[in-house]
Amino acid sequence: MGHDHAHGEADRSRLLIVIPIVAVVLVAQSFGGLLTGSLSLLADAGHLFSDLTGLVIALVAIGIARRPATDRHTFGYQRTEILAALLNGLILTVVAVSVGIEGVRRLMEPGSAEIAALPMLLVAVVGLVANVVSLLILRGSAKGSLNMRGAYLEVLGDAFGSVGVIVAAIVIATTGFVQADAIVSLLIAAGILPRAAMLIRDVWRVLNESAPLGTDVQVIREHIRKTPGVVDVHDVHVWAITSGRHVFSAHVVVDAAVFREDGAGRLLDELGDCLTAHFDVEHSTFQLEPAAHAAHEDQHHR
Repeated sequence: MGHDHAHGEADRSRLLIVIPIVAVVLVAQSFGGLLTGSLSLLADAGHLFSDLTGLVIALVAIGIARRPATDRHTFGYQRTEILAALLNGLILTVVAVSVGIEGVRRLMEPGSAEIAALPMLLVAVVGLVANVVSLLILRGSAKGSLNMRGAYLEVLGDAFGSVGVIVAAIVIATTGFVQADAIVSLLIAAGILPRAAMLIRDVWRVLNESAPLGTDVQVIREHIRKTPGVVDVHDVHVWAITSGRHVFSAHVVVDAAVFREDGAGRLLDELGDCLTAHFDVEHSTFQLEPAAHAAHEDQHHR
């Protein structure tokens, strides 16, 4: 628990550093896009706005998720992180679609906007530097949390967007090909959508209580069946409360000798240690039952 608390504090500290950086660059890119007429810069600003929103949501979610469990909320508020990640994914989707629509319009009407390439380039370079700094700060938290991974992916996508804006500005400055701006804005939108889809997919797995990615339920069954004293296992369920917090429950049929020799406690410890060590299961619940009782269980249980 102390490790989780320290991990949450580290995530919070990183977010408190990154959020002001992103906010300042957002203002610069928004004004820069309006002043230069660059859609790709505005697209990058729109993406950056979703970054900022996601980062703030992540910060709030960390605080809420740390609230203790109660009799009403028996797992606490850990799933707040997943709901925040869902909102984050939806924001990314809206930004991508909006930018895509405007980008197509500008391609169809190439003379509809005049673009100041050099100021556009300067703002984009500043944005790229800020994105790289933010990525370095967030990198340490990206693997341990869906919410923090969502924030990291958003900033990563914005970094690629900044590179695209820089390329477009150089092309416009050297060739006068203003459609480069609309093309880059469409590429930014196309880059956002897959990341949003993957984030929403991962959130759906958690909300649908699917087995966590990389978890093979059949392998878990085999581990349990091989434990001395275990005859069979059924009603196996494994899911995630939030990212990295896996929960497991099962009915375990045991040899009668386990109960006669007061071995139930030892067996429970052995099973729990097995799931924690081999399958990263934080919380496991086993119902131990003799074979005679198991025979009365619903035949559809597995």
